[in-house]
Amino acid sequence: MTDKNTLSFFESVKSIRLSELWTDIKEAIAGSDRDFTSDRIGKALLILSIPMVLEMIMESIFAVVDIFFVSKLGADAVATVGITESCMTLVYAIGMGLSTATTAMVARRIGEKNPGKAGIVAFQAIISGFLVSVVISVFGVIYAKEFLLLMGASEEMAEAGYMFPAIMFGGNAVIMLLFIINAIFRSSGDAAVSMRVLILANLINIILDPLLIFGIGPFPELGLKGAAVATTTGRGLAVCYQFYLLFKGHKRIRLELHHLQIRLKVMIQLFRLSAGGILQYIVATSSWIALYRIISTLGSEVMAGYTISIRIIVFVLLPSWGLSNAASTLVGQNLGANQPERAERTVWITAYANMFLLGLVGVILVMFPEFFIRLFIDDPLVIRNGAISLRIISIGFLSYAMGMVMTQAFNGSGDTVTPTRINLFCFWLFEIPLAYLLAIVFDMKIYGISIAIVAAETALTLTAWYLFRKGKWKTVKV
Repeated sequence: MTDKNTLSFFESVKSIRLSELWTDIKEAIAGSDRDFTSDRIGKALLILSIPMVLEMIMESIFAVVDIFFVSKLGADAVATVGITESCMTLVYAIGMGLSTATTAMVARRIGEKNPGKAGIVAFQAIISGFLVSVVISVFGVIYAKEFLLLMGASEEMAEAGYMFPAIMFGGNAVIMLLFIINAIFRSSGDAAVSMRVLILANLINIILDPLLIFGIGPFPELGLKGAAVATTTGRGLAVCYQFYLLFKGHKRIRLELHHLQIRLKVMIQLFRLSAGGILQYIVATSSWIALYRIISTLGSEVMAGYTISIRIIVFVLLPSWGLSNAASTLVGQNLGANQPERAERTVWITAYANMFLLGLVGVILVMFPEFFIRLFIDDPLVIRNGAISLRIISIGFLSYAMGMVMTQAFNGSGDTVTPTRINLFCFWLFEIPLAYLLAIVFDMKIYGISIAIVAAETALTLTAWYLFRKGKWKTVKV
């Protein structure tokens, strides 16, 4: 981080006049047709990041709403949802990997002022996601019951609940397409469209969940199956809305008839880029599963406290992910416009802004962790362990803030391999062994787990910072 980059950040802050802020917020939510490769970086970042932050929040609401209503059906129903969601992370990883590749390629074409080629990339991404989802659907529907049994469900639970994974896996195409098409809009600069699509999906899900689960009014009482139908329907109708906007809307990117043909060269490039993105997300998510396995040996109070603290942390990180996604789009567009130095300045400004915002949140969580844990539970032992975990992990917020921006900057440039290698080293070769050593061997329990997380994220940030400064990402061809 140089003095020049620090100066760029403060100049961007000063350039945002309070009198213009409300106008910019309204423009961000309504949608903007600005050229983000020539506008002030601070303004471009603000207008892109606001809808992306709201989009991240909308995505998290799906899981919260489903588990809220399903919990009324009993422990077996909740367990079935938990088992299914744990394995749906594979679908999410593939969807996010394809979305990462789509973002890099579409943003680059938009930066080159070539929306026609962006449309070609968009269609190849949609077809790629659909083809992958068909394979998952076939196996997911046929082996739904066996899947639950394999994951530890009882015979009774599998018999009663197998339709939930069957519907979720069978309808995984709507998840895949929702991710990919939102990435198309987001990377083209139409982030507000992605936000509105997820608002629509959530509203439909919130309405249909209780109606179909409990059979309210004329609706059939489907129980657990109703939750899967509601979620899939909400996402499915949102995908229909996406296609309408792609073909009939007046956005930066629009699909025409001549785009609707298979371009193997483009599709192969998409799969090549997405392979790194998929591995990147699988490595990160699977490391959390390994941490949970270590924590499970420390007792239920430790496990519960850690789980609650992580839920709080994930929620407060959502705005930071929105900022990071905005940086990814701006990097891709500016590289496409042959402005690598502007792309670099964008990343530094975003990183400083993210550190400032997340740092403020971190101070609050470090000072008052017990208050936030008590919002979820009254058990003193759980509160104590949760507060320890929340306080220690929050100390690393400044590091997380810069690390996630740097990672998304690599992804936005089309370099999905570097973040994958960083994740593999920092999470699997460093974090997991360190967590076991501190928590189990040195008997530091929740202290050891939390310190290992902060250490691993700090190592990730320092490694990403070093590689980003080297600048090889500026020369990636996509």
